[in-house]
Formats: sequence, structure tokens, C-alpha cells
Amino acid sequence: MPHGHPDSNYLMARDAFLSRVPIPSGNIHPIPTEGVSPQQAAASYETTLKRFYGADMLAPDRPLFDVTLLGIGEDGHTASLFPGQPELQERRRWAIAVIGAKPEARITLTYPALDSSRDLAFLATGEEKRSVIARAQAGDGTIPAAAVRPVGRLHWFTDLTATPAGAN
Repeated sequence: MPHGHPDSNYLMARDAFLSRVPIPSGNIHPIPTEGVSPQQAAASYETTLKRFYGADMLAPDRPLFDVTLLGIGEDGHTASLFPGQPELQERRRWAIAVIGAKPEARITLTYPALDSSRDLAFLATGEEKRSVIARAQAGDGTIPAAAVRPVGRLHWFTDLTATPAGAN
């Protein structure tokens, strides 16, 4: 999505919090989306991340991200990693184009990039998410969010309606 599109995750993040804190613009790395193909956007973003990281390979003792915030869809998708899609198997690239999972093309980070997080948090609200959150937290292999395993700490932030029964 173009960064100004109402469905843009970047626009949502910018409006919700990035524009409200003093973060240097050089520390914000939106995926390039205008004037390039999805494949070019993913390759460009991966290059940006590798340049920022300073290496072409991720090291478990040196996470790429300090904090990663993710959502979870009612189908268990996270980022643009959707159930049953081939992108779930990618282990070499850090960012890839996702074509065909939804009507619009998407760019997503892969598990290796997402897992390279010191702290990774899922944010979820709404009763409609309760059962998929319970399945993800239980390690259901059909739920893409369940396969996220950061090298650091994993956190779940849910409202009361999304909190699975029996969870603290």
C-alpha cells in the first residue's frame, strides 16, 4: 500500500505512535511501496535491513530488532504470513512479496527476521480473536502466529475480551 493509503500499516503506525515520540527519522524504515513491484519492494527493504544491521546473516546473540509489534488475524496470520501459503517456508530471505493470499499484493518480513527480536509483542483486541490467540499460544502448527519464536522475549497484550479463558 502507498504510505498514505487508509489501509497502510505504516500510516497506522505513524499516526498511532511514531509521530508522537521523538524517534529520529533514520531509525524508521518503512517498506518502499510506490513505483516498484512487490518483489522489488521486498528486495529493497531486505537490503535496507541488512545495511542497518551491518551483516547479511542474522546472529542469535545480536537481534535485528529491539522491539517488534505484531497483530494476529482471526485466521491466525501475522505480518502477511497467511495459513497454508508458501511464504511460511521461507528461511533465507528477510523480506518477501506475498502474492495471491489476499486481493492486494503485500510485503512481509519472514520468520527469520521476525524472530530476530529482543522483545516481540502481539497486540490483539476483540472477542473474535480469543480462540485463535489460545491456539497460537498453545503452539497450533496451522496458525502462522504460533511459529513466531523470537530469540528474546515473547509478550501477548490483549484486552479482556481477547484473553483466552484461564490466561493470566
